[in-house]
Amino acid sequence: MELQELKRPRVGWFRGLRNRRDEGLDEIATQPSVFDDPVGLEVYRPPPEYENAHRFDPKATWTWREENRLVRKIDIRIMLWSCLMVFCLSLDRGNIQQANTDNFLPDLGLTTDDYNLGNSVFKFAFVSAELPSQIVSKRIGPDVWIPIQITLWSIVSASQFWLTGRPTFLLTSRVLIGFLEGGFIPDTVLYLSYFYTKTELPIRIGWFFVSSQYMSALIGAFVATGFLAIQNATGTQGWRWLFLLEGILTAVVGIASFFMLPPGPTQTKAWFRPKGWFTEREEIIMVNRVLRDDPNKSSMHNRQGLTLPMIWRSVSDWRLWPLYYLGFVFCINVGPPQQYLTLTLRRLGFDTTESNLLTTPSIVIGMIGLVVTTYLAELTNSRTFACLTLQIWAFPLLIALYTFTTETSQWSYYIVVTLITGFPYVHPIQVAWASRNSGSVEGRTVSASLYNICANLGGVAYSNIYKTSDAVRADFNKHGNLALIFITVANIVAYGLTWLFYRETNRRRQAKWDSMSEKEQQVYVETTADKGNQRLDFRFAY
Repeated sequence: MELQELKRPRVGWFRGLRNRRDEGLDEIATQPSVFDDPVGLEVYRPPPEYENAHRFDPKATWTWREENRLVRKIDIRIMLWSCLMVFCLSLDRGNIQQANTDNFLPDLGLTTDDYNLGNSVFKFAFVSAELPSQIVSKRIGPDVWIPIQITLWSIVSASQFWLTGRPTFLLTSRVLIGFLEGGFIPDTVLYLSYFYTKTELPIRIGWFFVSSQYMSALIGAFVATGFLAIQNATGTQGWRWLFLLEGILTAVVGIASFFMLPPGPTQTKAWFRPKGWFTEREEIIMVNRVLRDDPNKSSMHNRQGLTLPMIWRSVSDWRLWPLYYLGFVFCINVGPPQQYLTLTLRRLGFDTTESNLLTTPSIVIGMIGLVVTTYLAELTNSRTFACLTLQIWAFPLLIALYTFTTETSQWSYYIVVTLITGFPYVHPIQVAWASRNSGSVEGRTVSASLYNICANLGGVAYSNIYKTSDAVRADFNKHGNLALIFITVANIVAYGLTWLFYRETNRRRQAKWDSMSEKEQQVYVETTADKGNQRLDFRFAY
């Protein structure tokens, strides 16, 4: 059963601008929880194996000022580095689009269909590593596994300097990089969940994806413009230098990450950091505020691996299947225009430098949309409404794209396709949505992988909507663009049905819970074998 949360006094990423008078910051911030009840305390008490058990104190209290100061410290110590890591992920994953502006495909003797195949192969390699990566991460700890991932894929990324043709393109640029990068995002989301509450995590994931989807693309476009110009001085294709130098940059971040990621909130001390990052008081606040928000986070310790029954239990959790479906379809309608943006600009007559720089408006628009929709989801407490903004945004623009003819000017086409590719990216909201509705550590670990698998399979689907035989100009993609319109309509219906499913599930559970006496409710809490989101007192977010 949901407990009434105490209102936080004007906090958020802009708290400094909105709370100059410090109103209410010295009031008690300790949230009500199941630990306030003696029965709930014993049912949910962290086991001794939990790495933070020594800091658990059900009677601990703290003020908003203390909590806000601590959250800012976590943001600086943990969140900023996580953003840098995912920045490198997207830099190495997306630099192929910048390479396309420098005749990457012709230099290797590749066609658009080869490019489509490469993107599909990348996605399949990426998703095949998702669940295995989570299993490894849960066993040895994301603080160890994430740096290993970054270092390994950086080596492969730099080796693209020596690409020779179709076989090396498919093996190196697509299979190896896809496999080594697979699982990184859910691994990092799991790691961040150790430090943040369920209301804080979606906003952080939003900024996490600002770094990955937008800052990397924005900075990458300008960096690529410089790297690609190296050809004039060396005689070697500029895209080769792009892959090599960005791979080296990622390797530096990967090696540094071994030292920058502590295992958990109370494990920040190391031989190179003897005093740690947090005081004992801060560790008490950090542990107890997270457990009061979600008592199930102590059900597994951070070096405890997943068993086959745990994995099967999470995979067969049909209550999360609607979110997996949304992960698969939400981006299919805007994926093809985005994937072909740089190729489209070249074929519209823009040169390499112009094509790279003309991608920046869509990046800025999309970045603003991501931040706005992420905050909108929390302000309205409606994930469905916030996620629907993508479909509502894309629908009229796709209709306009469908109506274009050979007489349409290149700038009219550019404006529309820029707005389409600047869609509000709701993926962070849905990642956090799946995590929130999992209801347990094991469920959260597996659901993050399954959701990401579905999202990447959606990428495979949209990679094959535009064909070489259609050309890239909109007037030659009538069939593909019409399909995108129908997909948008179907997506709007899917979001509506998901909202109805979770709303009705909560209503039925609440009615059943209210029909029980206080004694029956207590017996249920003490004796139930239900786990996670199967519990009668669990409520789904929607």
